[in-house]
Amino acid sequence: MKRKMIQLISSLITNANLNGFLQGKIYKGTSKKICVPGLNCYSCPGAVGSCPIGAIQAVMGSSKYNLSFYIFGILILIGTLIGRLVCGFLCPFGFIQELLYKIKTIKFKLPRWTRFIKYFILVIFVIMLPILLTNELGMGDPTFCKYICPAGTLEGGIPLVLLNPVLQKSLGILFKWKMIILIFTIILSIAIFRPFCKVICPLGAIYAIFNPISIYRYSIDDKKCVSCGKCSRKCNMDIEIYKNPNSLECIRCGECKNICPTGAIKSEFKL
Repeated sequence: MKRKMIQLISSLITNANLNGFLQGKIYKGTSKKICVPGLNCYSCPGAVGSCPIGAIQAVMGSSKYNLSFYIFGILILIGTLIGRLVCGFLCPFGFIQELLYKIKTIKFKLPRWTRFIKYFILVIFVIMLPILLTNELGMGDPTFCKYICPAGTLEGGIPLVLLNPVLQKSLGILFKWKMIILIFTIILSIAIFRPFCKVICPLGAIYAIFNPISIYRYSIDDKKCVSCGKCSRKCNMDIEIYKNPNSLECIRCGECKNICPTGAIKSEFKL
C-alpha cells in the first residue's frame, strides 16, 4: 500500500501542471530543462519535466550530433544510486500498467527471451536511428517517441488531441498507428504484469544495467534462506530472487521481502 501511494504521489508531482489540461498546452517553463527519473512524456499537458528518453533523442538527433553529458550523467547517477527502483516506485507509466493488471482476468507470463528486446530498442530506436536517419537539415527523428512509445500517446497525444480542435482535423496514419500500439499495450497490461516495462522500455533497459552495482540493492541471508521459492512465486517480474536478488529485471518493489517467511531478503545501501 505504501508503494502504491508513492507511485501515485510521484505521478501527480511529475504532472503537476493542471492548467495544461485545461488549456490544452504543453508547459515550457524552466523545470522542463530537468529530466524526471521515470518515463513521462514531455508533451503531456501536465508534465513539469522532460522525459529522459525523449531528451536523449532530441540531443543525439540534432544537427550537431551531440552527446549530452548532462542527460547521461543524470541517468548514470540515478542508476548508480538506486537502479530500477525508479521503475518500481517513480515511473507513472509503470504505475498505470499495474493498475490495469488489477483487473480480474486470466493472467499470462511472457517468454524469458522477450526481456532482451528492450535493449535492442534502446540501441536502435533511441540512439542509432535518430543519428542515422536525418532530413535535409541534418535533423533526426525521435524515432522511439514518434513511432513506438505508448506512454507518449496516452499522456501527451490523446489529451492534446481532445483539447485542440485544430489537431483533431490533422490526424493521420501515424496517430492511428500509435493508438493501435497503445490499445495493444493496455490489453496486454490487463493480462500480463507490466509488459511494456519487461519488453519495450528503453529507460528500464538503462537502469537495469546498474541493478547489480547500484548502491541500493537486495541481499540474501544464506543462513536464513530455506529455498522455499515463495519469493520467486510472488515476483511478478518472474525472477528467482533467492538465486539472483539483483537481477536486471528486478524493479525493487519489495513484494519478495514481504512474503519471505524467514526474513532472509534484505534491502540495503552498500558501497
